[in-house]
Amino acid sequence: MVSIWNYRHFIFHDSKARVQSGNRQDRLGSAWLLLNPLLNGIGYYLIFGLLLESNRGIENFVGYLVIGVFLFQISTRSIVNGAKAIRSNSNVIQAFNFPRATLIVSVNVRELIASVPVLLAMLLLVLLIDPVEEITWRWLLLIPAVLLQMLFNLGTGFILAPLVARFGDLVHVISFMMRFWLFASCVMFSIERYANWPLIKTIVEINPLYLVLSIVRDSLLYAETPQWQSWVGLAAWALGALCVGVLYFWRGEESYGRND
Repeated sequence: MVSIWNYRHFIFHDSKARVQSGNRQDRLGSAWLLLNPLLNGIGYYLIFGLLLESNRGIENFVGYLVIGVFLFQISTRSIVNGAKAIRSNSNVIQAFNFPRATLIVSVNVRELIASVPVLLAMLLLVLLIDPVEEITWRWLLLIPAVLLQMLFNLGTGFILAPLVARFGDLVHVISFMMRFWLFASCVMFSIERYANWPLIKTIVEINPLYLVLSIVRDSLLYAETPQWQSWVGLAAWALGALCVGVLYFWRGEESYGRND
């Protein structure tokens, strides 16, 4: 951890530069950071809100969907890019001697920076789209919820990156699993859909990304203080994933990039 701290300035400036240059070749540039979740949200609304009528029983379905899509996409980018960090930087690893963990940290710092305008846009949509929600002190709970989400993403990246470095095809499996995870996190429908399957409902309720979404939805949409059990569960997932991920990653750090 000390070695990562020594590289903190490099991590921050590298992350900032990559955010600024990430979509430079596209005409709309960084606007795609907002357009991607927005277009996904519109697509999910048309399919699940209008065609499949998944909005039944959900108060402020548009806000519910916006929060789900925007926050879940942050985790998708962080986890997938974190998983690919070692494999996609194999030339840098072979050429320079530095803590390999900085690659995973850099990905998540980059996604955290990139998520700031996304989160602001999410809040703006919640304020503007009918029914308009009132701002309360609970909106501040978005900050710790997102920080715990990012810690979980970081820990997951530490676990997956060594696996992808050895077995490159796992990237495709991870991308598929993220799509499955989206449906298992109640991004576009209520958890009451699982009312007839108590075991599945319980599994979904302890799902870390569902916990993030439920905490933020309660805070922003329904002016309700999230239950302490949700905070404890999310904190346990975040810190647990980070501890396990760091230990697992450091076990083989010296070998990363040698066999690519």
